[in-house]
Order: sequence, then structure tokens, then C-alpha cells
Amino acid sequence: MIIKNAQVYTEGFAFEKRDVAVEGELFAETAGGGTVDASGLLMLPGLIDIHSHGCSGYDFCDGTDEALDAITAYEGKNGVTAISPASMTLAEETLIAIYQNAARYSYRGGAMFLGVNMEGPFFNPAKKGAQNGAFLREPDIGMFRRLWEASGGRIKTACVAPELPGAMEFIDEAKRYCAVAVAHTTSDYDTAMEAFRRGASRAIHLYNAMPPFSHRAPGVVGAVADSGAMAELICDGVHIHPAVVRATVKLLGDDKVVLISDSMMATGLSDGAYSLGGQHVDVKGNLATLSDGTIAGSATNLFDCMRCAVKFGVPLESAVRMATINPAKAIGEDGRMGSIASGKLANFVLADRELNIRAVYVKGKQL
Repeated sequence: MIIKNAQVYTEGFAFEKRDVAVEGELFAETAGGGTVDASGLLMLPGLIDIHSHGCSGYDFCDGTDEALDAITAYEGKNGVTAISPASMTLAEETLIAIYQNAARYSYRGGAMFLGVNMEGPFFNPAKKGAQNGAFLREPDIGMFRRLWEASGGRIKTACVAPELPGAMEFIDEAKRYCAVAVAHTTSDYDTAMEAFRRGASRAIHLYNAMPPFSHRAPGVVGAVADSGAMAELICDGVHIHPAVVRATVKLLGDDKVVLISDSMMATGLSDGAYSLGGQHVDVKGNLATLSDGTIAGSATNLFDCMRCAVKFGVPLESAVRMATINPAKAIGEDGRMGSIASGKLANFVLADRELNIRAVYVKGKQL
């Protein structure tokens, strides 16, 4: 198959009118078969969401194939071609069952399931956000290894608050298995810098569930900027002010920002009462809150977050980078996806110039 006449987002992070060959599941130098006329359309790499919880009335922590089928179907039709959904802070036996289901799950269409973002339980109670405080605990590499085994080695990110006892030793060990991220933390600048020096490579939902960035106490945000770590950003118009989105891209560079949705089960549905990690959540528009008013994830998918970034003044070329190759790099998947290049999986989106999706392809097949 040949995609003809599209404005293709290249590995040089710019759009260029050219044809793209797809042979089987992969982008190729040449290909047989038919052609798709994409005149007037943008050809984007498929988006990759490495931090979401659910959508369409389902949560990853439901721990069922039915939930993952519904989640991957919704994500796929909305331009997200691969996901690494996040678990919540729950009892270990509950997490083991969820992770065992993840280990067994195989591709059935829609977005590809890449593995688990282990969000919890090694967090500071003072910054627990929407995590369930009853199940928080200090970093425990033994528990991590048990979950790793339960997942069949499919944990892509392990999150930890670096100021907790044993956190640095946890980072030393966990980085041998997967990416390690700083999250739900009261960490100061020096502690966060040490975490990044020890091998943590990313901050989870920057600004949220961490101390603010100030001129005398730069905290995690300052450490991210100085260390060269990557940082997730929830660009839904609720979690972060548009001016801060623009400033963060300027501060860190568009090669270090990873757009995420942090979506919960209400995404794609109407306003109402839902749940997250076993806790009641009220959803009105894009705002999802616990009973005490704490923001509880988002009700926005990643493609809409990318649209928001552009609306907020982030250049389209930067926004696409932050939703495709950057998340792929953050979890070590950039060798096979995240850009339109020969030999990589043919995951891509055709969209018009207003970013309305016209077609989505995963592994070379249109959804």
C-alpha cells in the first residue's frame, strides 16, 4: 500500500509532502498493493499514551479482557495507536490479579497494549491526589518484583516518591527492569536531582501532586529542567494553565515533554458519577473530582490533549512530537514505533489541517 500526497510528519519533526510505503505491518521503502490518496491531509505517527486509566466506562484496574478491549477500541478510533495504562494504589493481591490479566492480554484490534504504568503504591500521603491512602506504602522492591512476575515482565514504568525511606535503593534496582518515574511526592530539588542521578528518567504529570516551582524552592520541576529528565504533561485545559504549558515547553524543550491524558473511565461518556481506584468521582465536562474536590484524572483523550496544546500556542510540530516519539522513547519503544520510518510499525493517523481524524491505521490495517 502507498499513502500518496500526504503532508507527512518526518523524523526531522517537520511536515513534508511525500508518499509513504506500507508493506504488511511495517513502513517500508517500497510496497505493492493499492494506493490511498491523502491529498490535503496530514499523516501523523500514531499517538502513544503512556499514562491513562480508562475510558468508555471501563478502567484498566477492572482487570478484565472486556475492559482492555473497550479501552483499546476507544483509543484506537481516537488516534491513539498504543497505550501503557496506569494502575492505581490498591492492595497487593488486587494488583497481582490486574497484572496477571495484563500478562495474558493479546492484541485484538484498536490500540496496541504495551504494558503497565505502575502508578502506586509507593507515594507520599501528603501528595496522594486521587490515590487511595489506605493502600500507600514505602518503596518495596520485593513487592515490585512480585508484580513484575505477575505481569509477565510487562511493567513499562515504576513510579516512586523519592523522599520516602528506601526510595533511592528502589530506583537502583527497579531501573534494571523498566523506566522509573518520580511521582506523588513532596521532594525538594536536591532529593529529586539525586533520584534522577540514580536512574529515574521521568516525572509523572508535572506540577500535579508535587510541590510548586518557585524561585527559592525549585523542587521537582527545577530538577527535571536541570537533569534532562522527561516530564509528563496533562494538557486538558484543567490540570495546567495554558501559559504554564507554553512556558514548560520553552523551559524543557519539546524533546523532553510527554503529553499524556491521565484519562479515567468517564472519557468518551456524558457527565455523571463514576469511580477511580475504588473512589467516587464526579465528572462535569473535562473536570473529574473526588468528593473532597481533588482532581481525579481527566476526561480527555490524548488526541484532544494534543489539540489543546496547539490551541494553547504550542507549535503543531512540537505537539505531535510530544504525543508520539517522546512517549515512545520514555518507555523504550522508539525502536519500533513513534515515527514514520521504514522498518517501524505502520501505526499512523490521517487528519485534516484542523486535526479532525479521517483514518487510523494500526500495524498497517485501517481500524
